[in-house]
Amino acid sequence: MANANLPRRIIKETQRLISEPAPGISASPSEDNLRYFNVMILGPSQSPYEGGFFKLELFLPEEYPMAAPKVRFLTKIYHPNIDKLGRICLDILKDKWSPALQIRTVLLSIQALLSAPNPDDPLSDKIAKHWKANEAEAMETAKEWTRMYASGT
Repeated sequence: MANANLPRRIIKETQRLISEPAPGISASPSEDNLRYFNVMILGPSQSPYEGGFFKLELFLPEEYPMAAPKVRFLTKIYHPNIDKLGRICLDILKDKWSPALQIRTVLLSIQALLSAPNPDDPLSDKIAKHWKANEAEAMETAKEWTRMYASGT
């Protein structure tokens, strides 16, 4: 391991992520920086993201677990709570963070956000307006983007 001075908690969380992966989620630390994770989330079934492979990056700041991890989508996605830079509007990544939460909890929460977009707390106003005005059409656009950008090919 490259970072011998890594806090014990991060080592334990990393080992658990690898030995007991959450369904539809894989996360592995970068060899160069064990605070930087390459994440893949499968689009949840029964969602417009079903069948998609979404790449994310997760970084644990020095203050972790007192501060939330930094997470963003690298795969382009049509979602009211994710902006075009891949930033995610999720309460536990901001004001609702607690040191009791773990990397695993964060990734499961992001996966759940794909199943239940919240256009009332948007990061992308344009997509949120589309979602509210015509949810069926917005979901079709999300499916199309999933096919174009997250099909794994």
